[in-house]
Formats: sequence, structure tokens, C-alpha cells
Amino acid sequence: MSENENDQKRLEIGKILRKAREEKGYTLDDLQQMTKIQKRYLIAIEDENFDELPGDFYVRAFIKQYANTVGLDGNELLQKYDDQLPQTKTEEYSDHLAQAVETRANQRKTVSGSVDKVRNYMPTIIIACVIVLVLAAIWITAIARNHRDSSTRIDNSSVSVSGESRKKAATSAKKASTKQSKSTAIKLQEAPNRNDTSVTYTASQLTKDTTLQIEPSDRSWMQVRANNNDLLNKTLNNNEKTSVKISRDTTSLVITVGNARATKLKLGNQEIYFTNNGRYQNTRNVTINFGNAQTSSSSASQSANSSSQASSSSARPNNATQPSAANNNSRPQTSASQQNNQPTR
Repeated sequence: MSENENDQKRLEIGKILRKAREEKGYTLDDLQQMTKIQKRYLIAIEDENFDELPGDFYVRAFIKQYANTVGLDGNELLQKYDDQLPQTKTEEYSDHLAQAVETRANQRKTVSGSVDKVRNYMPTIIIACVIVLVLAAIWITAIARNHRDSSTRIDNSSVSVSGESRKKAATSAKKASTKQSKSTAIKLQEAPNRNDTSVTYTASQLTKDTTLQIEPSDRSWMQVRANNNDLLNKTLNNNEKTSVKISRDTTSLVITVGNARATKLKLGNQEIYFTNNGRYQNTRNVTINFGNAQTSSSSASQSANSSSQASSSSARPNNATQPSAANNNSRPQTSASQQNNQPTR
């Protein structure tokens, strides 16, 4: 084959590679990015300026990589144009190969040495890690225990303080309530001029409105007057409880009871023992003087009798226990009064 034919065949390699690249639509920049071959070497391959490549070894390697990237068979292309390409088994190729082998051997030796060192120190490293983990666990446990103990002490202290505070508050409230109830309780002092049918009490002036509670256990007629004003005038049936509001400006309270033995009176939640625990079963006129409005027993009796006589003219239900104006002592004509001479139950 002549020299011109060799040159023409040689130039076909560059054209073939360029044509395949263009058919793929790759630019030299794209190909450089894909093959990691510098652009100037790619241009030298297409122009078949193989002298510009680093050496004969790289000529074949770059051409093969170029061909495979653009979709050609690199080995087939190298075999077809083997005569026109530089031979790789030159002294330069041997030097590169020897250098590569030596480098890889050194790398393997270095890696092997590093692995051996790691293997030698591995037990020590593992033991150290275990010790660190154990110490960390002990430290965390101690912190958690101290925190829990502190919280428990604080809670116990809070509970103790709270309990003591509640006890003190309850005791103070109880004392205050007892003191208040004692101070607000109405103290009745019985006058010495008591008789079988009437009784008079004196008490301090009321500081606030209070309530008179009437609790009959049998049918009974009741009349309540405050400052000569009627507050109640009616017959109460068996267990018919009722209450009357007593104003704080009351100076004289007169209560007429038709059935004393079967009636219970409470003034401000304090019971009035007007029968002296059953000793005076016929007591039916109860007078309470508040403040300085105190009268003699005769005046109180006359006032109670007059109020009883004034109310006798009003209509009363049959069989009701009521006072009688015919009797100077104003004794009620009831079955209860007729049994005065019988023993007290």
C-alpha cells in the first residue's frame, strides 16, 4: 500500500469519529464532559494529530473511549486501523505499566497495613467504647435518681406545708365560726317575776334581723306580736312548722302559745325553754324585752293578756287550742289545759 493510501486511510479515523459524534448531536464540550478527556485531545484525535497526545499509549486508549461514547465499537475500530495507529508496546508503554503496577502494589500494601493496624487495635477500641457506655449509663442514672429524689423531697415538703396550712386554716375557721356564733347568739335572761302562765326575758338589742321558729308537735294556736304589731295569728296543725321574721329594731316581742307542752320555740336557732323543761306546762305568754325596753312582770302579763283578749274576737277553727277571755289568767280552754292536774309526761 502506498504512502498516500495510508494517509488517506489514516484520515478516515478522525472523520469517522467526528461523523459519529455529530450524528449523536454531541459537541466537543459534551464529549469532554462524558469521557473526561480534555477538549484539545479530542480535537487532536479528530484531526489525527496524534503527536499532540501525551503518548502512544493514550492514542489507542482515547480513540477506543471516544468510539464507545459515540456508539461505535472501539475494539473493532482499533483493529481495522491498527497499522495506522502508534504501537502501544513501546518503552513508554512499559514504563507506564510498570509505574501503574508499582503504584497499585504500594496502595495495596498501605491499605493492608492500615487494616492490620485497625485489626490490632480493634479489641482495645471495643473495650474502650464499652467502658465509655457503662460510665455514661451510670452517670445518667445518678442524675435521674438525684432529680427524682429532689422532686420527692420538694413534693413531700409541699404536701406537709399544704397540710399544715389547711389544718391551720380549718382550725382558724372553726374558731372564728365558734366565736362568731357565740357573739351573735341571743342570750336570754329570765326575769324573777315568773308565774304559771307567763314568763318574761330580757336580752341585748338585736344587731340584725333574726327568725322566730315555731315547731308544734300537736295542734296549737299561735300569736306573735312585735312592738304591738301582729306578725302571726293562726292555728298550726300537728308538725306544721313555721317561722316569723323579727326585725332588729324590735324592742318588745310577745308570743302567745295555745298548747305550751306541745310547742317548741327557737329564736335565732336558740331554743327558748319557756316551760322550764316541762315544769310550767301552762305557760302561754312569753315576753322578750330587747335593749332597755324592760318592764315589770305585771306589765308584761297585762300586755300579753290584752293582746290575747284582743285576738279572741277573731274567728278560730273548731277544736283549735286558743286563749279564753273569761279566765283572768287567760288559760286556754283545751283538752291540754283541762289536764293540768294530771302528771306531766
